[in-house]
Amino acid sequence: MKLNKIILTAGLFALALTSCTDLDVSPKSQYTEDPSQNSGIDPMIVVEAKMADVYNHLAAILGRRYMEAQCLASDEFTSLAFDGGYYDSGTYAHQALHCSDPTDASLDWFSEVTAGITKANTILEEFASGSAQMKAPARAIRAFYTWILMDSFGDAPILKSIPAEGEVVPRSPRKEVAEWIESELTEIIPYLTEDVTANTYGKPTRWMAQALLAKLYINWPVYTTVGVENYDAATAANPKLDACIAACDDVINSGKFNLGTVDYLHKFSYDNDWKVGDFIYAMPYDANTLTGFQYARPRSFKQLKGMVPNVYGSSDAFTQSFGGNMVVTPEFAKLFSLQGDIRNLCILRGDVFIRDAKTLRPTSEPFMYKGKQVHFTENITLKKQDNTIDVGNDDNAIQQGCHSIKWFIVPADYNNGRNQSNDLPLFRFADILLMKAEALVRLGQSGAKDLFNQIRKYAGAPEIAGEPSLEDIYQERGREFFDENWRRNDMIRFGHFEDEFFPHYKNFPDANFDKRHRIFPVEQEMLDLNPGWVQNPGY
Repeated sequence: MKLNKIILTAGLFALALTSCTDLDVSPKSQYTEDPSQNSGIDPMIVVEAKMADVYNHLAAILGRRYMEAQCLASDEFTSLAFDGGYYDSGTYAHQALHCSDPTDASLDWFSEVTAGITKANTILEEFASGSAQMKAPARAIRAFYTWILMDSFGDAPILKSIPAEGEVVPRSPRKEVAEWIESELTEIIPYLTEDVTANTYGKPTRWMAQALLAKLYINWPVYTTVGVENYDAATAANPKLDACIAACDDVINSGKFNLGTVDYLHKFSYDNDWKVGDFIYAMPYDANTLTGFQYARPRSFKQLKGMVPNVYGSSDAFTQSFGGNMVVTPEFAKLFSLQGDIRNLCILRGDVFIRDAKTLRPTSEPFMYKGKQVHFTENITLKKQDNTIDVGNDDNAIQQGCHSIKWFIVPADYNNGRNQSNDLPLFRFADILLMKAEALVRLGQSGAKDLFNQIRKYAGAPEIAGEPSLEDIYQERGREFFDENWRRNDMIRFGHFEDEFFPHYKNFPDANFDKRHRIFPVEQEMLDLNPGWVQNPGY
């Protein structure tokens, strides 16, 4: 059940706390009485018991709607409609054309994030007399949730506590929000656990906070410019580059993470878990106990239901339907062309072959549909040049565009309400390496080549001989973090958000190039429920 809408007042915050969710708390975190009253229990066990739902609160949002907004607004994906099917009032097309509407379903999660912050603040009030160590995890997740709002919507409320009855918390300027997040993280980092175990997986650690801090610093001129439209990648100065490197170095020097525990494909598969040494912080989805991850639904072949054998190499049929309406743009597909690069296998293009469900690699067996091998075209031909992005609904139409197969699935998971058990990494060690490399290049310092080549080497791609340029790093980030919700963030920082890419072309109906659209509009219901809030400029 979706959490009820909230406004930033005490009464409705309480409502958010009593609303049910789809997330089950693990048995080890369930108590029949308040364990804090038992002095024989470790206080941190109490924290774990009370924080479980706070950690996993955004599972449903990150598993679909947040992904739709981030991926479709980037040059990675576009949406397709099939004779009107999956147009869904334009919510997907609006993101792809940068003409979002405050009522779009793909943006209907501002309130859900604030509900998560409320849950964290409730825990902090309960632990008001507790130690800094007890409070640090709740403050970390609160900072992360606030970052999500700030990164996507610009100005955001800084919710340090539950508001008083009748109080409406204003949205603070984006710069102030970024500065507050920085102060929170730097203050709590010494009190967060440094352990990297099955027990700390999916929970805030020192390394999660440092990764978020590095992400904040690398984007500092984006977040602190007065007016999102005034950020200019060519001239922006970043005073936080040394601080970004320091945050990255703390993670690197810990020795707790690596790139190669498993190969690239298996990092994102249906059986990935905390042992993937690249994952610093992840949402640990499970198709039965922590649901909401539904990336395969819009990415897989539209007619996959009931097909045996199928592209995922299963002899069991999928009993749930697929959309097939999110495909890779022709421009982005061209990134997957480096010789030997395992990441090329993350997309399906041209003649499609059945994958081996264990190796995740293509076999020699063609994937057949109606007696012909499925063939996904890189280019996309529309029925009509209009903002529906409609390709029709015949056999040719449903094979338009390359498809992502990065989030590999099995019927045992997907047949349970289209859910998946792929854990979603939110921060990865690979990102730490490339953020440090980027900071070094921006500072005009050496050392980026070795960091860059660590990525190339484990991916099996050609290593570079000299120091990478910023454009090299931008393109490499596209390959490495494809389909992980980072591309929009990268495009803005590198000055590419207003580029032309399918169907975001000049003179294409409704394609928008307003720089103020680097952030999304605030959902209309939040504006209606919070007097004094105003819509983001340009919407």
